[in-house]
Amino acid sequence: MRKVVYPKPGGVASIEIVEVEDPVPGAGEVCVRVHRAGVNFAELMMRQGLYGSSPNFPFTPGYETSGVVIEIGEGVSSVNEGDRVLAMTGFGGYSEKVVLPESRVFAIPESISFDQAAAIPVTYGTAYHMLVHLGNLTKGESVLIHHAAGGVGTAVAQICEAYGASLVIGTASSPKSDFVESLGMRFVDRDNEDFVQVSKEMTGGKGVHHAIDPVGGGHLARSYKAMRKGGKLYYFGASAAVKGQNRSRMAELSMWWGMPRFDPLSLMSSNKAVFGVHMGLLEDQSIFQGHLEALSKLLLEGKIDPIIDSVWRFEKIADAQMHMHNRRNKGKIILDFS
Repeated sequence: MRKVVYPKPGGVASIEIVEVEDPVPGAGEVCVRVHRAGVNFAELMMRQGLYGSSPNFPFTPGYETSGVVIEIGEGVSSVNEGDRVLAMTGFGGYSEKVVLPESRVFAIPESISFDQAAAIPVTYGTAYHMLVHLGNLTKGESVLIHHAAGGVGTAVAQICEAYGASLVIGTASSPKSDFVESLGMRFVDRDNEDFVQVSKEMTGGKGVHHAIDPVGGGHLARSYKAMRKGGKLYYFGASAAVKGQNRSRMAELSMWWGMPRFDPLSLMSSNKAVFGVHMGLLEDQSIFQGHLEALSKLLLEGKIDPIIDSVWRFEKIADAQMHMHNRRNKGKIILDFS
């Protein structure tokens, strides 16, 4: 079988595709023939050596896949050979075949496509965890989301509609304005508008109930400022540290230097909350399994439907990642391993 490998930190030219022995499942494990794998911004950061929780080089990235069970180990009972499944790999998903514990493999119905299944776990799982699990999103509330045209941004827009949010403010570059507005968001041009000012104006001077920031640095402090008293801020990324396909020490230092230090007394007096979210490090798997069950229900009811920007053969992984580096995607990027 073939798989994608990051042999060392670097740009997209450093990515390799290698031939290895087929994996064999042990007791309690499942082997999945991968059809699709989701591409996430975190995997670009891993390649640059910026992602603290990634394995030592060399390694194979890939948080999420979908495919068909081709072999099961002793004691496996929740899935059978031939089942169509979604697999939460954590790492290693950019492979033609993966072996992982039974607890990380979930059967999917025929009505859910492999594309949809591979697009759900990270982006929708992150959005659901922030807004519903942590934030208790309620009908009539307002939400600010940055990188609104990306995978998480589009997931946030659909979850907000499903739960009855009254206002979703989405920041993105100007070429994506029509796309962002088509999702029901109030578009904010990140280069030419002040999202703090817009957030205040659109909420009668109070600010938004929820602010979601994958940027970091000084940008995070401004997202905090855009919230009302009693608001909730979610931080789940560090895109400010990534400038182009190669690692930028200047961008890293600028982001870390600009990071706000939240004062507990100030948080208390304003009744605001700040959440750090990293789904890859979520220890309680039952929480995430509950998220997937809820999201599957929403998908089958037609209340969410992953927006697929593009599907790339995995041999074109460098081109797919450059597409994301250049901020061209509108929705989820998928790799085809079928």
